[in-house]
Amino acid sequence: MYGKVRRNCHDSLPTMHGFTDVDRHPDPNSWVAVLDRLTEEPFYQAYQQRVRELLHPAPGRHYLEVGAGTGANAAKLEDDHDVSVATLDHAQTMSTAMRARGLTQCAVADAHRLPFLSFSFDGAWADRTVQHLADPHAAITEIIRVVRPGGRVVLADPDYDTQVLDIADQGLARRVLRFRADVLLRNGALAHQHAGLLAAHGLVDITVEPRTLLVRNPTAVDNVLGLRSWAATAAQRGTLDPTEARAFEDQFDDAVSARRFTYAVTFFLTAATVNGNATTR
Repeated sequence: MYGKVRRNCHDSLPTMHGFTDVDRHPDPNSWVAVLDRLTEEPFYQAYQQRVRELLHPAPGRHYLEVGAGTGANAAKLEDDHDVSVATLDHAQTMSTAMRARGLTQCAVADAHRLPFLSFSFDGAWADRTVQHLADPHAAITEIIRVVRPGGRVVLADPDYDTQVLDIADQGLARRVLRFRADVLLRNGALAHQHAGLLAAHGLVDITVEPRTLLVRNPTAVDNVLGLRSWAATAAQRGTLDPTEARAFEDQFDDAVSARRFTYAVTFFLTAATVNGNATTR
């Protein structure tokens, strides 16, 4: 449905570095609702299924999801492949949601210091997690450390350097999209470098698959994570003039009314195999 876009629940959610402040939010369970809605979107369902496939899951094996959120994907992997999955998230709120889904191996811990022995898992993955981390290199090193030789590592993130948005003032659009990439996320444009990071650690069989989220209906995917509000947030941070923020919102609404609204961003799904010479330092 097109028309005037209503502001949504994302406007009240923390935006500094994604989900790192979930437990301190006045309504932390609102994040659970956001993630559950995204999981129901066809685009997310499709690429997350591919992430699970890239793990090469086999019955009886043991896997780890880092930054597991509500645990929907971990539960799906267990149900579909007769495997066991340990989950880790920084937020107690998410651990509670995971346990409500029937997951039992739920750790609340820092992705930079995984509380697991080396070679504990047959595979590990992080979906939309690395983009939020203070030290992605350290976290990736930790993920590799806990996977046995021959096991699989899969990283999935959007790369906000690939964003496009059709509004009248393309210069303004680019400035707002850069704010999303460079300020609202710690590592908003790192995903295209994941393959290089895994290669530097000695992993092999590296593959990279793009999946582009294309949105013509602005109410889809929960208003693209609050896209309309990014300019106002930029103005609040002092990186955009308030008049420009209002102009962005007006042009956003005009594009919706004219049925020209188009937003896209590409996700990169990067997978690799750990070999005996992988470096974890």
